[in-house]
Amino acid sequence: MGRPKAELVLTDDERETLTRWVRRRTSSQALALRCRIVLECATGATNKDVADRLGVEAHTVSRWRARFVRDRLEGLTDEPRPGGPRKITDAQVEEVVVRTLETTPKDATHWSTRSMAKEVGLSQSAIARIWRTFGLKPHLVDTFKLSKDPQFIEKVRDVVGLYLAPPEHALVLCVDEKTQIQALDRSAPVLPIMPGMPERRTHDYVRGGVTTLFAALNTATGEVIGQIHRRHRAAEFKKFLMRIDREVPADLDVHLICDNASTHKTPAIQRWLTAHPRFHVHFTPTSSSWLNQVERWFALLTTKQIRRGVHKNVQALEKDIRNWIRTWNEDPKPFVWTKTADEILERLAGYLNRIPNSGH
Repeated sequence: MGRPKAELVLTDDERETLTRWVRRRTSSQALALRCRIVLECATGATNKDVADRLGVEAHTVSRWRARFVRDRLEGLTDEPRPGGPRKITDAQVEEVVVRTLETTPKDATHWSTRSMAKEVGLSQSAIARIWRTFGLKPHLVDTFKLSKDPQFIEKVRDVVGLYLAPPEHALVLCVDEKTQIQALDRSAPVLPIMPGMPERRTHDYVRGGVTTLFAALNTATGEVIGQIHRRHRAAEFKKFLMRIDREVPADLDVHLICDNASTHKTPAIQRWLTAHPRFHVHFTPTSSSWLNQVERWFALLTTKQIRRGVHKNVQALEKDIRNWIRTWNEDPKPFVWTKTADEILERLAGYLNRIPNSGH
Protein backbone atom coordinates (compact mmCIF):
# COMPACT_ATOMS: atom_id res chain seq x y z
CA MET A 1 0.00 0.00 0.00
CA GLY A 2 2.87 2.42 0.79
CA ARG A 3 2.78 5.37 3.14
CA PRO A 4 -0.47 7.36 3.10
CA LYS A 5 -0.14 10.72 1.41
CA ALA A 6 -0.74 13.91 3.37
CA GLU A 7 -4.08 15.48 2.53
CA LEU A 8 -3.65 18.77 0.70
CA VAL A 9 -6.42 21.35 0.36
CA LEU A 10 -5.86 24.85 -1.03
CA THR A 11 -7.61 28.07 -0.15
CA ASP A 12 -8.65 30.36 -3.00
CA ASP A 13 -5.86 32.80 -2.12
CA GLU A 14 -3.25 30.05 -2.08
CA ARG A 15 -4.40 28.71 -5.44
CA GLU A 16 -4.26 32.20 -6.95
CA THR A 17 -0.77 32.80 -5.55
CA LEU A 18 0.56 29.45 -6.77
CA THR A 19 -0.86 30.02 -10.25
CA ARG A 20 0.68 33.50 -10.36
CA TRP A 21 4.09 32.17 -9.33
CA VAL A 22 3.93 29.51 -12.05
CA ARG A 23 3.17 32.09 -14.75
CA ARG A 24 5.51 34.81 -13.49
CA ARG A 25 8.55 35.14 -15.74
CA THR A 26 10.84 36.07 -12.88
CA SER A 27 10.07 32.92 -10.87
CA SER A 28 12.92 30.44 -10.67
CA GLN A 29 12.36 27.10 -12.41
CA ALA A 30 12.64 25.32 -9.08
CA LEU A 31 9.90 27.44 -7.45
CA ALA A 32 7.63 27.09 -10.52
CA LEU A 33 8.00 23.29 -10.39
CA ARG A 34 7.14 23.18 -6.68
CA CYS A 35 4.03 25.25 -7.34
CA ARG A 36 2.97 22.87 -10.13
CA ILE A 37 3.47 19.90 -7.79
CA VAL A 38 1.23 21.45 -5.13
CA LEU A 39 -1.45 22.41 -7.67
CA GLU A 40 -1.49 18.87 -9.06
CA CYS A 41 -1.61 17.36 -5.57
CA ALA A 42 -4.58 19.57 -4.75
CA THR A 43 -6.58 17.78 -7.47
CA GLY A 44 -6.47 14.62 -5.35
CA ALA A 45 -3.92 12.82 -7.53
CA THR A 46 -1.46 10.38 -5.98
CA ASN A 47 2.23 11.18 -5.68
CA LYS A 48 3.00 8.67 -8.44
CA ASP A 49 0.44 10.21 -10.82
CA VAL A 50 1.78 13.71 -10.17
CA ALA A 51 5.35 12.51 -10.69
CA ASP A 52 4.41 10.95 -14.03
CA ARG A 53 2.62 14.09 -15.21
CA LEU A 54 5.46 16.43 -14.34
CA GLY A 55 8.38 14.13 -15.15
CA VAL A 56 9.87 14.08 -11.63
CA GLU A 57 10.54 11.44 -8.99
CA ALA A 58 7.74 10.36 -6.65
CA HIS A 59 9.84 11.15 -3.56
CA THR A 60 10.19 14.74 -4.86
CA VAL A 61 6.41 15.07 -4.99
CA SER A 62 6.11 13.54 -1.52
CA ARG A 63 8.65 15.97 -0.04
CA TRP A 64 7.01 19.14 -1.39
CA ARG A 65 3.51 17.91 -0.58
CA ALA A 66 4.57 17.42 3.03
CA ARG A 67 6.42 20.74 3.16
CA PHE A 68 3.36 22.59 1.89
CA VAL A 69 0.97 20.85 4.29
CA ARG A 70 3.32 21.80 7.16
CA ASP A 71 4.42 25.31 6.21
CA ARG A 72 1.98 26.34 3.45
CA LEU A 73 3.35 28.89 0.91
CA GLU A 74 6.42 29.69 3.02
CA GLY A 75 7.47 26.07 2.76
CA LEU A 76 8.05 26.28 -0.99
CA THR A 77 11.00 28.62 -0.69
CA ASP A 78 14.50 27.29 -0.11
CA GLU A 79 15.43 26.76 3.51
CA PRO A 80 18.40 28.65 4.93
CA ARG A 81 21.65 27.00 3.94
CA PRO A 82 24.51 26.36 6.34
CA GLY A 83 27.35 28.86 6.42
CA GLY A 84 28.21 32.25 7.77
CA PRO A 85 25.68 35.08 7.85
CA ARG A 86 25.43 37.55 4.98
CA LYS A 87 27.86 40.42 5.22
CA ILE A 88 26.28 42.53 2.46
CA THR A 89 22.79 43.81 3.19
CA ASP A 90 19.96 44.28 0.73
CA ALA A 91 20.33 48.03 1.16
CA GLN A 92 23.96 47.87 0.07
CA VAL A 93 23.07 45.78 -2.97
CA GLU A 94 20.36 48.26 -3.87
CA GLU A 95 22.80 51.14 -3.51
CA VAL A 96 25.26 49.50 -5.93
CA VAL A 97 22.55 48.80 -8.49
CA VAL A 98 21.05 52.30 -8.27
CA ARG A 99 24.43 54.03 -8.49
CA THR A 100 25.40 51.88 -11.48
CA LEU A 101 22.18 52.69 -13.33
CA GLU A 102 21.70 56.33 -12.41
CA THR A 103 25.12 57.90 -11.78
CA THR A 104 28.62 58.10 -13.20
CA PRO A 105 31.94 58.67 -11.42
CA LYS A 106 33.48 62.15 -11.39
CA ASP A 107 36.51 61.12 -13.44
CA ALA A 108 35.04 58.69 -15.97
CA THR A 109 32.09 58.01 -18.24
CA HIS A 110 31.20 54.72 -16.52
CA TRP A 111 31.86 52.75 -13.37
CA SER A 112 34.53 50.09 -12.94
CA THR A 113 34.55 47.50 -10.15
CA ARG A 114 37.45 49.37 -8.57
CA SER A 115 35.78 52.82 -8.62
CA MET A 116 32.41 51.47 -7.46
CA ALA A 117 34.05 49.51 -4.65
CA LYS A 118 35.79 52.65 -3.44
CA GLU A 119 32.56 54.65 -3.70
CA VAL A 120 30.36 52.30 -1.65
CA GLY A 121 32.95 50.67 0.61
CA LEU A 122 32.70 47.10 -0.67
CA SER A 123 35.28 44.82 -2.26
CA GLN A 124 35.80 44.59 -6.01
CA SER A 125 34.73 40.94 -5.99
CA ALA A 126 31.48 41.90 -4.22
CA ILE A 127 30.75 44.54 -6.86
CA ALA A 128 31.50 42.02 -9.61
CA ARG A 129 29.09 39.48 -8.05
CA ILE A 130 26.31 42.05 -7.73
CA TRP A 131 26.75 43.23 -11.32
CA ARG A 132 26.81 39.64 -12.56
CA THR A 133 23.63 38.82 -10.62
CA PHE A 134 21.74 41.77 -12.09
CA GLY A 135 23.26 41.51 -15.57
CA LEU A 136 24.96 44.90 -15.36
CA LYS A 137 27.95 45.55 -17.67
CA PRO A 138 28.96 49.22 -17.43
CA HIS A 139 32.06 48.64 -19.58
CA LEU A 140 29.98 47.61 -22.60
CA VAL A 141 28.10 49.88 -24.97
CA ASP A 142 25.83 49.01 -27.90
CA THR A 143 24.98 51.21 -30.86
CA PHE A 144 21.70 51.55 -32.71
CA LYS A 145 20.21 53.53 -35.57
CA LEU A 146 16.53 54.34 -35.94
CA SER A 147 15.11 54.42 -39.44
CA LYS A 148 13.23 57.57 -40.40
CA ASP A 149 11.74 55.99 -43.51
CA PRO A 150 8.05 57.02 -43.71
CA GLN A 151 7.31 53.65 -45.35
CA PHE A 152 9.22 51.65 -42.75
CA ILE A 153 6.33 49.36 -41.75
CA GLU A 154 5.29 48.64 -45.34
CA LYS A 155 8.86 47.84 -46.40
CA VAL A 156 9.49 45.58 -43.41
CA ARG A 157 6.33 43.61 -44.18
CA ASP A 158 7.29 43.40 -47.86
CA VAL A 159 10.83 42.12 -47.30
CA VAL A 160 10.00 39.77 -44.44
CA GLY A 161 7.11 38.40 -46.49
CA LEU A 162 9.60 37.42 -49.21
CA TYR A 163 11.73 35.61 -46.64
CA LEU A 164 8.92 33.70 -44.94
CA ALA A 165 6.64 33.09 -47.96
CA PRO A 166 8.63 33.45 -51.19
CA PRO A 167 6.55 33.56 -54.39
CA GLU A 168 6.31 30.49 -56.60
CA HIS A 169 8.26 30.24 -59.85
CA ALA A 170 10.56 32.98 -58.66
CA LEU A 171 13.97 33.54 -57.14
CA VAL A 172 14.52 35.87 -54.17
CA LEU A 173 17.99 37.46 -54.19
CA CYS A 174 19.46 39.74 -51.53
CA VAL A 175 21.68 42.17 -53.45
CA ASP A 176 24.25 44.71 -52.31
CA GLU A 177 27.81 45.81 -52.88
CA LYS A 178 30.69 45.70 -50.41
CA THR A 179 32.70 48.79 -51.26
CA GLN A 180 36.19 49.97 -50.34
CA ILE A 181 37.63 46.51 -49.68
CA GLN A 182 41.28 47.28 -49.01
CA ALA A 183 44.25 45.20 -50.08
CA LEU A 184 46.48 45.46 -47.00
CA ASP A 185 50.00 44.12 -46.63
CA ARG A 186 51.88 44.14 -43.33
CA SER A 187 55.07 46.14 -42.98
CA ALA A 188 56.88 42.96 -41.88
CA PRO A 189 56.25 39.24 -42.49
CA VAL A 190 53.52 37.64 -40.39
CA LEU A 191 54.89 35.33 -37.70
CA PRO A 192 52.92 32.04 -37.73
CA ILE A 193 51.13 30.49 -34.78
CA MET A 194 53.26 28.30 -32.51
CA PRO A 195 52.53 26.21 -29.40
CA GLY A 196 51.83 28.65 -26.59
CA MET A 197 52.01 31.67 -28.90
CA PRO A 198 49.37 33.22 -31.22
CA GLU A 199 50.01 34.42 -34.74
CA ARG A 200 51.73 37.80 -34.59
CA ARG A 201 51.70 40.66 -37.06
CA THR A 202 52.73 44.31 -37.13
CA HIS A 203 50.11 46.88 -36.19
CA ASP A 204 50.89 49.03 -39.25
CA TYR A 205 50.24 48.10 -42.85
CA VAL A 206 50.81 49.09 -46.47
CA ARG A 207 47.79 49.93 -48.62
CA GLY A 208 47.62 48.21 -51.98
CA GLY A 209 44.39 49.65 -53.39
CA VAL A 210 40.65 48.99 -53.07
CA THR A 211 38.01 47.01 -54.89
CA THR A 212 34.24 46.46 -54.75
CA LEU A 213 32.28 43.22 -54.58
CA PHE A 214 28.73 43.02 -55.93
CA ALA A 215 26.89 40.01 -54.48
CA ALA A 216 23.45 38.41 -54.79
CA LEU A 217 22.51 35.84 -52.13
CA ASN A 218 19.89 33.25 -53.05
CA THR A 219 17.70 33.13 -49.93
CA ALA A 220 16.48 29.60 -50.73
CA THR A 221 19.80 27.84 -51.39
CA GLY A 222 22.43 30.17 -49.94
CA GLU A 223 24.31 30.29 -53.26
CA VAL A 224 25.96 33.58 -54.15
CA ILE A 225 26.44 35.30 -57.49
CA GLY A 226 29.45 37.58 -57.20
CA GLN A 227 31.12 40.11 -59.44
CA ILE A 228 34.11 42.32 -58.71
CA HIS A 229 34.61 45.87 -60.03
CA ARG A 230 37.09 48.57 -59.16
CA ARG A 231 34.31 51.17 -58.99
CA HIS A 232 30.74 51.11 -57.71
CA ARG A 233 28.70 53.34 -59.98
CA ALA A 234 25.33 52.66 -61.58
CA ALA A 235 27.20 51.40 -64.65
CA GLU A 236 28.81 48.61 -62.61
CA PHE A 237 25.51 47.78 -60.92
CA LYS A 238 23.86 47.48 -64.34
CA LYS A 239 26.57 45.04 -65.44
CA PHE A 240 25.87 43.01 -62.32
CA LEU A 241 22.14 42.94 -63.10
CA MET A 242 22.99 41.64 -66.56
CA ARG A 243 25.10 38.92 -64.93
CA ILE A 244 22.14 37.91 -62.74
CA ASP A 245 19.88 37.91 -65.80
CA ARG A 246 22.22 35.47 -67.57
CA GLU A 247 22.58 33.10 -64.62
CA VAL A 248 18.95 32.88 -63.48
CA PRO A 249 16.78 30.56 -65.64
CA ALA A 250 14.61 32.56 -68.02
CA ASP A 251 11.34 31.00 -66.78
CA LEU A 252 11.78 32.39 -63.25
CA ASP A 253 10.87 35.82 -61.94
CA VAL A 254 13.59 37.60 -59.97
CA HIS A 255 12.84 39.49 -56.75
CA LEU A 256 15.75 41.69 -55.68
CA ILE A 257 16.04 42.95 -52.10
CA CYS A 258 18.22 46.09 -52.17
CA ASP A 259 19.07 49.04 -49.99
CA ASN A 260 18.45 52.65 -50.95
CA ALA A 261 21.85 53.43 -52.47
CA SER A 262 21.67 56.01 -55.24
CA THR A 263 23.31 53.58 -57.69
CA HIS A 264 20.22 51.36 -57.44
CA LYS A 265 17.80 54.12 -58.49
CA THR A 266 19.35 56.00 -61.41
CA PRO A 267 17.37 56.53 -64.65
CA ALA A 268 19.64 54.06 -66.43
CA ILE A 269 18.83 51.36 -63.88
CA GLN A 270 15.13 52.18 -64.06
CA ARG A 271 15.16 51.84 -67.85
CA TRP A 272 16.96 48.51 -67.62
CA LEU A 273 14.42 47.19 -65.09
CA THR A 274 11.55 48.36 -67.28
CA ALA A 275 13.05 46.47 -70.21
CA HIS A 276 13.32 43.32 -68.06
CA PRO A 277 9.86 42.93 -66.48
CA ARG A 278 10.70 39.69 -64.70
CA PHE A 279 12.87 41.71 -62.30
CA HIS A 280 11.07 43.11 -59.24
CA VAL A 281 12.95 45.37 -56.80
CA HIS A 282 12.07 45.54 -53.10
CA PHE A 283 13.84 48.26 -51.14
CA THR A 284 14.67 47.88 -47.46
CA PRO A 285 13.88 50.86 -45.21
CA THR A 286 16.61 53.45 -44.82
CA SER A 287 19.16 52.69 -42.08
CA SER A 288 17.99 49.07 -41.98
CA SER A 289 20.83 47.04 -43.44
CA TRP A 290 20.04 44.32 -40.86
CA LEU A 291 17.03 43.44 -42.99
CA ASN A 292 19.17 42.41 -45.97
CA GLN A 293 20.55 38.89 -45.54
CA VAL A 294 23.50 39.50 -47.84
CA GLU A 295 24.94 41.79 -45.16
CA ARG A 296 25.28 38.74 -42.92
CA TRP A 297 27.12 36.96 -45.71
CA PHE A 298 29.43 39.98 -46.12
CA ALA A 299 30.20 39.69 -42.39
CA LEU A 300 31.27 36.07 -42.87
CA LEU A 301 33.47 37.07 -45.81
CA THR A 302 35.10 39.78 -43.70
CA THR A 303 35.67 37.53 -40.69
CA LYS A 304 36.91 34.47 -42.52
CA GLN A 305 38.86 35.97 -45.40
CA ILE A 306 39.43 39.72 -45.49
CA ARG A 307 40.17 40.89 -41.94
CA ARG A 308 43.24 38.74 -41.36
CA GLY A 309 44.19 38.39 -45.01
CA VAL A 310 47.51 39.73 -46.28
CA HIS A 311 47.42 41.05 -49.86
CA LYS A 312 50.24 42.86 -51.59
CA ASN A 313 47.95 44.21 -54.31
CA VAL A 314 44.33 44.35 -55.45
CA GLN A 315 44.77 41.44 -57.84
CA ALA A 316 45.72 39.12 -54.97
CA LEU A 317 42.77 40.36 -52.91
CA GLU A 318 40.31 39.82 -55.74
CA LYS A 319 41.68 36.33 -56.40
CA ASP A 320 41.14 35.35 -52.74
CA ILE A 321 37.59 36.75 -52.77
CA ARG A 322 36.72 34.79 -55.92
CA ASN A 323 38.17 31.62 -54.43
CA TRP A 324 36.22 32.15 -51.22
CA ILE A 325 32.95 32.58 -53.15
CA ARG A 326 33.72 29.43 -55.17
CA THR A 327 34.34 27.47 -51.97
CA TRP A 328 31.16 28.84 -50.38
CA ASN A 329 29.06 27.80 -53.39
CA GLU A 330 30.38 24.24 -53.17
CA ASP A 331 28.50 23.85 -49.88
CA PRO A 332 26.20 26.87 -49.50
CA LYS A 333 24.22 27.42 -46.33
CA PRO A 334 21.12 29.62 -46.48
CA PHE A 335 20.28 31.90 -43.57
CA VAL A 336 16.98 30.93 -41.94
CA TRP A 337 14.76 33.94 -41.19
CA THR A 338 12.46 33.28 -38.22
CA LYS A 339 10.98 36.60 -37.07
CA THR A 340 7.65 37.71 -38.51
CA ALA A 341 7.05 41.35 -39.38
CA ASP A 342 4.66 41.69 -36.43
CA GLU A 343 7.29 40.35 -34.01
CA ILE A 344 9.89 42.78 -35.37
CA LEU A 345 7.56 45.76 -35.13
CA GLU A 346 6.36 44.76 -31.64
CA ARG A 347 9.92 44.51 -30.36
CA LEU A 348 10.84 47.82 -31.98
CA ALA A 349 7.81 49.50 -30.40
CA GLY A 350 8.87 48.25 -26.98
CA TYR A 351 12.37 49.60 -27.58
CA LEU A 352 11.08 53.00 -28.70
CA ASN A 353 8.97 53.30 -25.56
CA ARG A 354 12.24 53.37 -23.59
CA ILE A 355 13.61 56.27 -25.64
CA PRO A 356 12.14 59.68 -24.75
CA ASN A 357 11.35 61.97 -27.68
CA SER A 358 12.33 59.31 -30.23
CA GLY A 359 10.01 60.85 -32.81
CA HIS A 360 8.61 57.44 -33.80
